[in-house]
Amino acid sequence: MTGPGTVPRILVVHGPNLNLLGTRDPAVYGTTTLAEIDAELARCAAARGATVTCVQSNLEGELVDAIQSARGTADAIVINPGGYTHTSVAIRDAIEAVALPAVEVHLSNLHAREEFRRESITAARCVGQICGFGAQSYYLGLDAALTIVEGRRR
Repeated sequence: MTGPGTVPRILVVHGPNLNLLGTRDPAVYGTTTLAEIDAELARCAAARGATVTCVQSNLEGELVDAIQSARGTADAIVINPGGYTHTSVAIRDAIEAVALPAVEVHLSNLHAREEFRRESITAARCVGQICGFGAQSYYLGLDAALTIVEGRRR
């Protein structure tokens, strides 16, 4: 972790199919594109004196690599594992291994969807989960991550 007076660094990890935001099932995921979300995250972070690095992959191993790379380069993680939320022990283990505060976010309300989407195996290694607020879930997740980082610096 960086010390007092340094810029907080947040890694934002977007999982599979999130590159299709804006066109993929807008009734469920909204019309905001991933590029728009990333731009707003950068704006929100800058307003708080922080930086964000955003990565997206459809490949589980690349997501694990991104999470592992956060050790020493980020102070916290905001993650939307997408469909891997319900299946990826590897992503869960990577979150645990880097020992950084992580906030899981989802655009839709997982608990109001199909039965198989209602359980997150990755959330148990995160400090919390925010879901159901569309793109706002990301911004709330960023706020939570920055609040945690700022609290640890006091």
